[in-house]
Formats: sequence, structure tokens, C-alpha cells
Amino acid sequence: MQSQKSFEKHQTGMLFIIPTPIGNLQDITLRALETLKQVHTVAAEDTRNTIKLFNHFDIQTPLISYHEHNRKAREQMLLDLLAEGKDIGLVSDAGMPAISDPGQELVQAAAAVGYPVVVLPGANAALVALVGSGISTDAYQFFGFLPRKKKDLTKELEKLRKVPATLVFYESPHRLKETLAAIHDSFGNRKVALGRELTKRYEEFLRGNLQEAVEWAASENLRGEFCIVVEGASEAELQEAEQAFWENMSVQEHVDWYIEKDGIPSKQAIKQVASDRKLAKRDVYQAYHVE
Repeated sequence: MQSQKSFEKHQTGMLFIIPTPIGNLQDITLRALETLKQVHTVAAEDTRNTIKLFNHFDIQTPLISYHEHNRKAREQMLLDLLAEGKDIGLVSDAGMPAISDPGQELVQAAAAVGYPVVVLPGANAALVALVGSGISTDAYQFFGFLPRKKKDLTKELEKLRKVPATLVFYESPHRLKETLAAIHDSFGNRKVALGRELTKRYEEFLRGNLQEAVEWAASENLRGEFCIVVEGASEAELQEAEQAFWENMSVQEHVDWYIEKDGIPSKQAIKQVASDRKLAKRDVYQAYHVE
């Protein structure tokens, strides 16, 4: 195991992951401001956006761009700076870098070499939406943006339909209607909360069920970025889903389903089918190979 003691002296530079406000500039932390001023360079998703934050707080640190289209070219340059002992800050346009924003690849590359990676706490839209949703926070799963293509969207939602934890998604205003309708079609009429323009002047929470959310979205001129928080699958839904997928299959079809879906040999598939159906493995083997 690789050990990192974040607050001990290091021979190399340190990579600081620095959250920035998602709407209200007062949400930046004192530690974030101090770090932004002390690092050698700040890599930003869009320097034109980050310079506004820098100007507001009188931060003079040099900025370079680091985004989806240039990250591979920038990565080695940033790693070289760390090797020279220079500290680097990484910011996205808003919120926590590497969460539905650029950053995870740089973190992975720096950690793989052994350069310290220090993550500062701060603003994050997903957690704000989750806590304010009125839906269970005991267990949750953040997904981010769902696929754009309808086929991929349906496939992903079919998998997520069986997740018992609360689900958190990001969505843009021009795709919200389509996404809510697809979630409703896959999940049924579960509880949902929509967080719009979180921490900004026009912040709004809408709480209800998915049918109400679909109807609301259809009647609104939608603006602002949204977080969608959806209730997880209930125990009854999980039991129904577990039974539904194979109860109309023959034993042969059930075994073939596992072989095709999971790419496993027939022996392993037979064992799983025996477990599903609470049968002896020899009986499933006989039905599959002999009958």
C-alpha cells in the first residue's frame, strides 16, 4: 500500500484539488483562498471563468487551462512542475474538480507517481441537493449525467432501477423533460426532488413524485442547472425484480441468459441458476444438458 501523509514535508510539489463556489462566491473557504494564492500554478477548466473568481478575491497566481480537450497534453507539463517541487492547484468551473468535471485522470497520474494529492472540502451540488431533498441520505449513489442516446439511457436506468440507495443525477435544462420521463418509465412513481440553481439567487427545490415532476417539467420554461434526487428501490421492488427476470424462463433459457449476460461458462451459470431456483445443481445440469 502506498502511504501519503498529507501534512508532512515532501520533496516534490503537491497537487491541491480545490472546490470553488457553485453560485454564491461567499461559499469559498478561507483555506481554498489561501491555497489558491500560495500554489505556483492553478490549472483551470476554463481560465475565462476562473479569472472572474481570481479578480473578485485579488488572486494573482498564474492560470493555465486544463480541460477535456487538452488534458493529455497538459498532464505531463503539470507532472513536471510537481517533480520540480512546485505546488499545483486544480479547479473546475464550479464545485469539486473530478466530479462530472475534468480532474480524475490528473489525480490518478499524480498518485501513481507518488506525488501527494490533497483534496480540500468545499461546495458540491450533489450533496447540497441530496441533503435538501427530503429523501433518505442513509445510502446514496451519485451518477452524474445520464447517457444522451435513448438506447444507452434505457439500458443504464434498467440497471439503476434495482439500486436500493438514493440516486443523484445532474441534468441540463434542455434535457430535463426527456430524462424525467425516462426515469419515470423505468422506475415507476417514486419520490423525487429537483434542485435548481443551487446556492444562487433563484435556488429552488421541488419535492414530490416522478409523475408530478414529469407534469411540472412539461409545463415550465426550464432554466438553470438541475440536480435530480430519486428514491431508491424498495424491498418489494427488489423482490419483484429478482423474481421477474427468470420466472417465465425455462431452465435452459435461464442458464443461457447468464452465459450470454456475464460471459461465464455453463458450469458457473448452472450453479447460479440452481441458487436462483433453489434447486440441486445436478437437477439443473440434467435439465440443461440432457433433457
